[in-house]
Amino acid sequence: MSGAPHPSPRQLALVSIPALIVGVLSGLLLAGIDMVSEGLEHVLWDGLPSALGVEEPAGWWTLIVLSGIGLLVGLAVWKVPGHGGHDSATVELFAPVLRISALPGVALVLILGLAGGVSLGPESPIIAIDVALTVWLLGRIAPNIGQQGAFMLAAAGMLGAMFGTPVAAALLMTELVAAAKRGGLLWDRLFAPLIAAGAATITMQLLHAQSFKLDLPEYTTPHLIDLVTASVVALIAAVFGMAASITMPPLHALFRRLNHPVAYATAGGVVLGLLGWVGGPLTLFKGAAQTGDLISHLDSYGTWQLLGLALVKTAALVVAAAAGFRGGRIFPAVFIGAAAGLFGHALMPSMPLALAVAAGVLGAVLAIGRNGWLALFMAAVFGGSMASLSVLTIALLPVWLLVARAPEMLVGHGEIEQMDERDASYLDPAESAGSEVEPAEE
Repeated sequence: MSGAPHPSPRQLALVSIPALIVGVLSGLLLAGIDMVSEGLEHVLWDGLPSALGVEEPAGWWTLIVLSGIGLLVGLAVWKVPGHGGHDSATVELFAPVLRISALPGVALVLILGLAGGVSLGPESPIIAIDVALTVWLLGRIAPNIGQQGAFMLAAAGMLGAMFGTPVAAALLMTELVAAAKRGGLLWDRLFAPLIAAGAATITMQLLHAQSFKLDLPEYTTPHLIDLVTASVVALIAAVFGMAASITMPPLHALFRRLNHPVAYATAGGVVLGLLGWVGGPLTLFKGAAQTGDLISHLDSYGTWQLLGLALVKTAALVVAAAAGFRGGRIFPAVFIGAAAGLFGHALMPSMPLALAVAAGVLGAVLAIGRNGWLALFMAAVFGGSMASLSVLTIALLPVWLLVARAPEMLVGHGEIEQMDERDASYLDPAESAGSEVEPAEE
């Protein structure tokens, strides 16, 4: 057992001050990005159509908007310093730290994607922005925390802000802490990140910026048959995730044959516009509000319509990730899982609705994100009770056996597009905690 010294209560108390600061700033950063993107969203989808006399809904308007967003994202990836940051097809939630000069470009392409209806969430880019700002800030006001400590505070804070509770951050941080292998008590090392996550969560709650609006009956009474039905639904949803994981790398390579970010992002925008035209408004955007809308208006959708929504959203997620748009995969995975869960419920009406949705979210998030803690947590949000947690824990096992050796939804290192060293190099990739992804080859 390691002989690493335990931090004193005074040391833990001192580190809580920058942790609180980072948490509040994480919440404000996410709220600010949301506010700007939602303002632009209203302009693109309400203001302009109204001014031009476009009737709602108009599928061709979806095609025009997403094609235009693809063109703008391509131009930004091509010309803006930093080239939009990490290619989202090549990184998971945590990636090497970007230079400060790259952050405006990352924010720009993120906002364009969120406002334009691209089927990606904010996770990876917003964490990258938060991490870079935190490393820069704490390097000046609390240098003793170090770059790895600053990385963990920022990542935990943003996870708390995005998912509405510090528990998600605590679960994910355990993996980063375990990976560090530096000894000491686990909760000593989780102390500051958990404070950052809690502060970010409270900040977002005070700003009334919750991510998911749910209208599900609470699941309170488990039955033996629920273990079977939850596992079946989770496996159905996992198939969508595995399909996304298998098809994204070759599609990424196909888009890159266009040899220019303006060309492949615009082409991706056109395809996304066509998918949005077919799937309708629910299949656009990151998927958080749309998940709530789908559940609230469940009676408006037939069994095969629910399956169609899951299929279109899966295709949109794959195209968005492959075509150079910047964003995360967890929020769209939640929508895919919810739609798959509702499809399973339509096939098995006796299955509790909340459990069906939770099991679907479990399967899709696990297959796409490959993180058991995050999948279980996101599913438990929809289950809404401790009773659901026990069933979901069992349902997770067959899904993990299915996806554990399947391809991940990531592009291999050799396929990562080159980035300009002057604009998008990393502060210190060797010290970037929590990422196994190497920086782009120069």
